Amino acid sequence: MAQANATLACDVGNSRIAVGCVMDEQADPVRRLDAEALGDLPEVLAELWAQMPDPKRVVASSVCPDHLAALQSAADGRLGQKVLIVGQDLPFPIDTDLPDPQRIGADRLCSAAMAYRRLQSACVVADFGTAITIDCVSDDGVFLGGAILPGLTLSAEALARGAAALPKVALARPEGAFGKDTRQAILVGLVHGARGALREFTEAYATELGQWPPLICTGGDAELVAGGYDIVHAIVPDLCLMGIALAGMQETLRP
Repeated sequence: MAQANATLACDVGNSRIAVGCVMDEQADPVRRLDAEALGDLPEVLAELWAQMPDPKRVVASSVCPDHLAALQSAADGRLGQKVLIVGQDLPFPIDTDLPDPQRIGADRLCSAAMAYRRLQSACVVADFGTAITIDCVSDDGVFLGGAILPGLTLSAEALARGAAALPKVALARPEGAFGKDTRQAILVGLVHGARGALREFTEAYATELGQWPPLICTGGDAELVAGGYDIVHAIVPDLCLMGIALAGMQETLRP
């Protein structure tokens, strides 16, 4: 059977679906659809699929069953293709030190696998999306586990719901360290709080590893939190998509 050199990689999240053409470990072009725009998914898939050379395949990781069902329906109806699911149809692209890898989000494992493939060393991978995940990979390429925190938007919404005097704020970079009004104080708390968590967990992982690992950040809010932060090695927006494609390629290359 011909080897699939091009992957239509799909990162199925709680808030959005990211879809990208991945070839030679690069994702381009990439489209991101919010949950409200999933009706556009069939046309987006068709547009990207038409740009990819044969042989090709559709591979996805998912943390949202409803959005995955929408993707599967669109791929079947518009492309006539089965979606290969990482962790179901395809094995995870990284070894783990976990009692049950199926209980870890496939997106976290895909991102960690791609970060390790690029660095070939122990690393920390932080994803700033609906949730914030901060994970660690050992020097020999084993996913060790990590932490999950509420994402910035989720935290902002929780503050507005739970405290009558606090408004819902749109995310933005805070104007300095001192919040001069309630809105700015919330932004300082959200962004600098996330930065503090990032440093705290990276330091804790470094202690366990016996070395300071490179820190790779991804996700929709990565630039807001990690942009210009001196402990961050790189911000890679499409890290998960490249890791999803890696899972498909590793399975293809198996004897």
